[in-house]
Amino acid sequence: MRDPVSSLLEQRRSAVLDGGLATELEARGADIDDPLWSAKVLVEDPDSIGALHFDYLEAGADVATSASYQASFEGFAARGLDDDEAVRVMRRSVELAKAACRRRGRGLAAASIGPYGAYLHDGSEYRGDYTLDAQGLHDFHRRRMETLASAEPDLMAFETIPSPLEAKVLTDLAERLEVPCWVSFSCRNDHQVSHGEDFADCVRNIARSPAVVAIGVNCCPPGIVSGLLRAARGATTKPLLAYPNSGETWDGEHHSWLGTPESVPLEEHSGEWRELGARLIGGCCRTTPATIRRIASRLAQRNKL
Repeated sequence: MRDPVSSLLEQRRSAVLDGGLATELEARGADIDDPLWSAKVLVEDPDSIGALHFDYLEAGADVATSASYQASFEGFAARGLDDDEAVRVMRRSVELAKAACRRRGRGLAAASIGPYGAYLHDGSEYRGDYTLDAQGLHDFHRRRMETLASAEPDLMAFETIPSPLEAKVLTDLAERLEVPCWVSFSCRNDHQVSHGEDFADCVRNIARSPAVVAIGVNCCPPGIVSGLLRAARGATTKPLLAYPNSGETWDGEHHSWLGTPESVPLEEHSGEWRELGARLIGGCCRTTPATIRRIASRLAQRNKL
C-alpha cells in the first residue's frame, strides 16, 4: 500500500498540518450551528471551503484536510438530501481539497472521517460513550468511507477517535479499501483516550495495521500533548502527529466553547513535540491560518538544524 506521509517526510524532518476548518469558517461568517457542522457549508457555500484550504496551504500547511468530518448519509438524509446528493457533496469535499493543492502546486489531500459521536452532535467524540457495537460502527462508516475513497484522496484522516474499538473498525475498513490513513485520537488526559483506555496500548494495537501511516492526537488541550507523545513513541515506530485545539473546551450540550485559549502559543510547543517524535504538527478547533504560519516558520527553522 502506498504511503504518502513517508514520501512527504523524506523531504524534511517534519511537516505541517492545516488548522481549524469549521471554527475558521465560522469566524469568516458561516453559520455552523447545525448537526452537519462544517458539512453544512459544503452544501451552501463550497467555494468558501476551497478558499480556506488554499489559505492554509499558503500559510505553510502540507496537508489540506477535507470538510467531511461530520458528513454522513444519515446526517444529510435528515436535511432532505437523498443518497445521490449525499454522494455528490461528500465527493465534493475531497475535490475541493485536491483543487486547492493543485492551485498551490503542492500538498496532500486528506479525506476527513470523524467518529460516530460527531454525527450525534452532542460532544460524545470527547467521551466515546455511545453504545454502537463494532458491527454498528462498521455499518455507519462503510458507505461514507467508500464514497470518499472514490474521490481518490491521498489518504484518509480518522480524527478525534475516542476509543480503540472505533479505531479498529476504521482501520479494518481502510485495509479493505486499500487506502492509507492516519488515526488521531481524542484524549481525556496525558495517558488515556477519551473512552478511558490506555493511549499507548491504543497506539500499539492500531500500528499493526498496514493501512496506518501515522498515529497521534487532535482536538485536545495543548498541555497534554507532550505526555501523550512520550507514551506513543514507546509504542510504535510509525510517524506521530499532533494537532491540538486552542486549549478551550467544547460544551456539547450548549454547542459552545468554554474557557480561554492556552497562554502559550502552539508554535512555542512545536519544537518540544518534534523532539518527542511528532513528525506532523498543526492545529485543530479555534486555530487559524495565522497559527499555521507561525508553526510552519518555527518548524522550518528547526528543520535546518
